[in-house]
Amino acid sequence: MSRTPRWRHKAVATWLALLGGSLGLHRLYLHGLRDALAWAHALPTLAGLVGVVRLTNLGQNDALAWRLVPLLGMMLALGALMAIVYGLTPDERWAERHNPGQAPRPTRWAPVLGAVLALLLGGAVLMSTVAVVGQKLAESQLGPR
Repeated sequence: MSRTPRWRHKAVATWLALLGGSLGLHRLYLHGLRDALAWAHALPTLAGLVGVVRLTNLGQNDALAWRLVPLLGMMLALGALMAIVYGLTPDERWAERHNPGQAPRPTRWAPVLGAVLALLLGGAVLMSTVAVVGQKLAESQLGPR
């Protein structure tokens, strides 16, 4: 008895990448629990969250927090980037790559709306991360005032 492979929905992958991409949820959905890259997402995300907690508890003078916080920003931006890539992939190419041997299914607007929201949020997160890193780099070069 042959088992039909499960269908991987583009909209689900897009929204998982947007909402949980920093933890690798989209990769777990697409590639399964044995995907090493999915599990590799969690460490920098959690390290970035530790930086946020340290920044909140210890204040702005904590050097370790300022080194960890950008990790969170980069992982959030990476999740948004993957949501954009997934949401804008043509249905035929999606079916070919993630659902081989199955006919493409129309996805309508859900993945596109996820990609638009990912562009908005991911752009804001990425610009904020670059601004914070730039500020701390400038402060470290100029020294205390």
